[in-house]
Formats: sequence, C-alpha cells, structure tokens
Amino acid sequence: MKVVGLVSGGKDSCYAMMKCIEYGHEVVALANLLPADDSVDELDSYMYQTVGHQIVVSYAKCIGVPLFRRRIQGSTRQHKLSYTMTPGDEVEDLFILLNEVKRQIPSVTAVSSGAIASDYQRLRVESVCSRLGLISLAYLWKQDQSLLLQEMIRKGIVAIIVKVAAIGLDPRKHLGKEIKHLESYLHKLKELYGINVCGEGGEYETLTLDCPLFKNAQLVLDEFDILLHSSDSIAPVGILHPLAFHLENKIQTESLSEYDGINGICLEKMDTVHEVLGDCVQQSEMERQPNDQSASLVEVEDDKLHISRTRKDNIFSISFWLQGPCKTSTDLSDDLTIVLMKIELQLKELGLSWENVLYIHLYIADMNEFAVANETYIKFITQEKCRFGVPSRSTIELPLLQVGLGKGYIEILLANDESKRVLHVQSISCWAPSCIGPYSQATLHKEILYMAGQLGLDPPTMLLRSGGTAVELEQALQNSEAIAKCFQCSISTLPFFLLFTVQHLFLHQKETPFRTSWTYS
Repeated sequence: MKVVGLVSGGKDSCYAMMKCIEYGHEVVALANLLPADDSVDELDSYMYQTVGHQIVVSYAKCIGVPLFRRRIQGSTRQHKLSYTMTPGDEVEDLFILLNEVKRQIPSVTAVSSGAIASDYQRLRVESVCSRLGLISLAYLWKQDQSLLLQEMIRKGIVAIIVKVAAIGLDPRKHLGKEIKHLESYLHKLKELYGINVCGEGGEYETLTLDCPLFKNAQLVLDEFDILLHSSDSIAPVGILHPLAFHLENKIQTESLSEYDGINGICLEKMDTVHEVLGDCVQQSEMERQPNDQSASLVEVEDDKLHISRTRKDNIFSISFWLQGPCKTSTDLSDDLTIVLMKIELQLKELGLSWENVLYIHLYIADMNEFAVANETYIKFITQEKCRFGVPSRSTIELPLLQVGLGKGYIEILLANDESKRVLHVQSISCWAPSCIGPYSQATLHKEILYMAGQLGLDPPTMLLRSGGTAVELEQALQNSEAIAKCFQCSISTLPFFLLFTVQHLFLHQKETPFRTSWTYS
C-alpha cells in the first residue's frame, strides 16, 4: 500500500514508518500538525506532539517525499474515549489534512501512526481513516516498550529528548540528550517509579535528527533554549526550544538497504511542503443516507421468516432465518437485509437496540459472498448505533441451502443492561488481526469474554500463515491469547473452544482428529 506517515518529529512516528517499509508498504508523503502560532512550542493537546515543530519542516528534504502541514485551529471538544465527528475539535484538523493528502495523491490508501498504548489517540486516527476510506497502520501498537526502545536505537533512530515531565528526569540534565545515552537510565526509572520507557505516559518527548528514512540529509541542532514550565522539585517540566539548526547532506550513493521503499512520486513533487488551509468547523463530509428497505420486508410471507428466542436472566439469544429461498430474494444481500431489519424491529419491541448486542454469529451459505454479506451488515450495525462499541462477530460458511435455511442465518446474543466493555482495534499492527469492519475483537460482559472468530492470520500482513492447518491453528491461538491479555486473562482459562476446519487436523502425529466443520472467516 502507498502510505502517508503522520509525523510529529518523535521517534515513534519515524520508527512506525520504518516498520511500514519493512512490511512492504511505500511511504509517499508525510503529514504534520503544528500550532497556529510559530512562537508556541507546545499546545494543551492529548492528540498531538508539537515540541520541535520548527524542525519538522525539514523532514521533506531529509526523506525526499512531500510534507503536508496544517496549523491546528480546533481544540479538544469531545473528551470521551471514543470519537464521533465534532466540528471545532482538533481531530477535524487531522481529517482536513489527510483529506487534502488524499486529494493530491489519490493512490494513498493507508496512514501510519506511532501509537503504542494510547487508545485515545488510536481511536481518533481510526475514526478519521474510516471516514476517508483509508487503512490505519499502527505497527508499534501493544508492543513491549523496553524491547521497542532497544529496537529503535539498534536500527538507527537518532533522537534527542525535547520535553521531560516525570520523576527522575531533569530539564537541565536531560533535554538535548540522545535516547541511546539514556536507555539504561530510562529502564532504571521504570524499575524505580514505573515510568513508560518509551514515554507513552507523557514522561518525555523526542525529536528525531536522523534515521534510515533520512536518505538525503540529517539534522544538526546548533542552538537551543531550555524553557521551564514547572520547577516542581519532584517532577519538573521543561521543553527544548530550537533556535538554530542545519542539514548535513549524506553521500548520494548511500543505500537505504531494507528501507529503500520510499519512492513512487514524481521527482518535481518530492521534498516540497504544502500548507493545508480550510475551516475545521465546516461540514467535513456528507452524512450517510439511510436506506429504506421497508418495502422488501412487507413483501416477505409470514411463514418464510423464522425466529427462535431463549432467555436466561438478562441475557437473550435470538436466531433469525428465512425458511427456504424467499420469493422476493434475488441474492444474499436481500436475505440478510430482511433478517437484519427484522432484528432491528425485534430489538425495538424489547426496548433495546444494537448497542445491547454482545455477540453475533453470522452464517452464510457461500463464503465467496463474504464481501456482499459485510456490505449489507454495515448498513445496519454502525459505530453511531453502538455507543459502547460494536458487538463481536464470527462469520461461518454452512450448507444452509441444503437444509432449507436460506442464504443467511443470524444469531445474536444481547443483554438488557449497559455494562459491556468492548475492544475494537481497526489498525493493522503486530499485535493481533485488525477488525476494520464494524465488529470488535472481543466483548466483556459480566466477567464473560465473548471473542470474535479468529483465523490464522499474520497480524502485520493480514495474510493466512503458510504451512498448513496446524500452523494456522497455532497462529489463531496466538491471536486469541493477545486479545485475552488485554482483559487480564488467558485462553488457557476459557471453558471451551469451537474449532472450524476444512479438513481433519492432526497435531503431534496423533491419530485423533479435531472436530471437522466448514469454511470459516
């Protein structure tokens, strides 16, 4: 994929782009947000690092790709963890910035960010990407910070500390120092005080002066001031304000080795800087028009649509299917539309909605029609309808037509309370497979974890592992464990597994096969 890299100047955003190239993507542009006033170093923002923004403008020349910059007009107006479009919020500046990148470089399909542990930042980047039809790449997400810092230094990230705000870090001693000289000290502070060694808790911020991405030049900081924001005796806060810097050209024949994937833009457009203007309060996008499918539902004969319902305490399980092919049905989309509309009506009659749904089993007759099923699904189940997060889901191919159950069969599990906790990571990362669609990796309710169906996908590439069914199963279990750890539990404590395979599966050369079933997704 062709990628635009979100850059703050920090080590994380640069290393995230290096990881993109490692996994075969192509960084074709950079995007940066900076204060409206050049004299301001830092904004009161949970989203953006702006210390050192005076130097980031030179990244276009260092890397050799265009840089798109926008001055931040918005402020933090939506404080909830999840984000929906809010005029005047600083996130809308990011939307306008990336929208302009996409307009000028239509081939861009993905966005790279350096998120490691902040759900607040990740969810906002994912929200913007979703609105623009872009894929979020967050290859540092949930990685061990100690190992991550070690990797960054070993692979050539040269970054200095430009802000400190934690016990044990002194502005006068540590600002301007390279992270490689402070690595052991940061680990010591972690042992003593529990700080995040990569600075994910705001303990410190960095500015990258050189890395393997910088194929044309490296940055040299000639002069700077130290500004104290707080002289607290335990955890003083200070920032580095650049006064003078210059570029040192690199040898033109120097190779980027594994990082030589930065190309693909016309030479005359390389290393240019574009100022992106526009009002962040304006309507940024057209609202999705609701689909009126009521006529289709009316035409369905009563004896064609079947419902099965069970209840235990405040938990409901309801199944919906069409008995045999519907006279008005021409394809899977028609069948699912009818079933999903009937589910909405049933939920409304119960005084509930999609946000009460914990889990969905989606059974279809032909997995080759998965894209059709998903396209229909997202017309009904959206982030806007699910305040607490979209439900987890499994999609499984079953021979429905052979037993007269139509082309689509849906089973939902729902609760009549609002206590569920949802994990929905849409970014592609090294952690676990992304859920780009409107379903979550897992939903926790009343101490029971409902996990979405897991495939043997390699998370950073989102491709099935090669080597056969046993290898895929091992990867699927690793993915499941990664998700379980986010809820402080392990799959080793789960009561049972339901395993779907396309063939008999033998492990450790034993002759007892696992249960054989049908195609899964």
